[in-house]
Amino acid sequence: MMSLPFKKGVQKSKSLLAILEGSHDPKDEQIVDSFRQLLFFEGQLLGKNSDYHTLLRFLRMRDYDLTIAKNMYLNYLKWREEFHVDEISEELNFEEFNEVKRCYPHGFHGVDRYGRPVYIERIGRVNQNRLLEVTTSERFVKYHVSEQEKTMNWRYPACSLAAKKHIASTVSILDVKDVGMSNFSKPARHLFLEILKIDSHYYPETLHRLFIINAGSGFKVLWKAIRAFLDQRTLAKIQVLGSNYTKTLLEVIDPSNLPTFLGGDCTCSDYGGCLFSDKGPWNDPSITIILQAMIEAEKENGDEEKNGFAPTDAFGGITPDIVHIKDVYDATPSRDDTFGQPFLQKILTLQSVVDDTKAKIQALEAALKETKSVIEGLGQPMEELKKQIIVSKRRS
Repeated sequence: MMSLPFKKGVQKSKSLLAILEGSHDPKDEQIVDSFRQLLFFEGQLLGKNSDYHTLLRFLRMRDYDLTIAKNMYLNYLKWREEFHVDEISEELNFEEFNEVKRCYPHGFHGVDRYGRPVYIERIGRVNQNRLLEVTTSERFVKYHVSEQEKTMNWRYPACSLAAKKHIASTVSILDVKDVGMSNFSKPARHLFLEILKIDSHYYPETLHRLFIINAGSGFKVLWKAIRAFLDQRTLAKIQVLGSNYTKTLLEVIDPSNLPTFLGGDCTCSDYGGCLFSDKGPWNDPSITIILQAMIEAEKENGDEEKNGFAPTDAFGGITPDIVHIKDVYDATPSRDDTFGQPFLQKILTLQSVVDDTKAKIQALEAALKETKSVIEGLGQPMEELKKQIIVSKRRS
């Protein structure tokens, strides 16, 4: 009921639309359009999860190589369908949530100075045996996917509205105090690699920075093995720190958004600790009311579209390029100009193929039209010939 008075205002607010969608680099728009055409010629009917930012994330992850990005994106769509991602987000009842948090300390907590959500894990405090007693690897993976979806569809938009600018990437802190090879049993390694695969293959380009803190000698041995599974783009975002990490973290995160156990001021005493609180704009009533109203408006627009009405965006304006809450993804700074020539060459090559195909289709249509006219013109002489043959047969 509280969302209803806001709905009309939300629908008409173009400033909110600009915040959530973010600015588009013209070069990125060109290659995304080329990517759409490539997918279309491959027989892929673009719909859900094919918005501008999603396609751009997959292109960036593969250095704008259209063919490789296409294969990665199609695998992503296949995974969503086979893993029933949408159903997991709506139906998963992770009743062991609190117990899992106790034996595996992790969670979102506040934002960095730019407005991005901050995610924290305390790997050194994980109780592996207890974790696999209170849940299973399969259920934990589903829980992880549901949290990823919540971040994409709820946390990022909330952070965007709070910061009044497009937010779609995360700052992560990984506390590896006392972590070594002994911390990763075979089941733990399997679980870690499965989550790593999901994050890198299906949620690319959503990590802004990762701080690995309290890295001792035991972890450094492990880190050499972990690096082999990470691509160079991800490695460039990771900073490994020892025990003197507080100054670095405070340069990026305000003390009020950093727990005391990491050198900040926050304790979240009312929520049983910072990693239980899920503190952030996504739980601010003034933000969540707006988001909920937008989702309701979006759902109504979807129903109207199914019934044959003109599609409208979540803000009430008719537009050919609908912007959904789900469509808000990473918008990292534009790539360096060194990508300019290969980038343009890919676009020109694909555009040439498209233009050539269109010309051939037009020529074929003209030829068919001319053939049809000839056949129709031959129709009357053929009828006359038939009559003459019949008359000749009768006379004979």
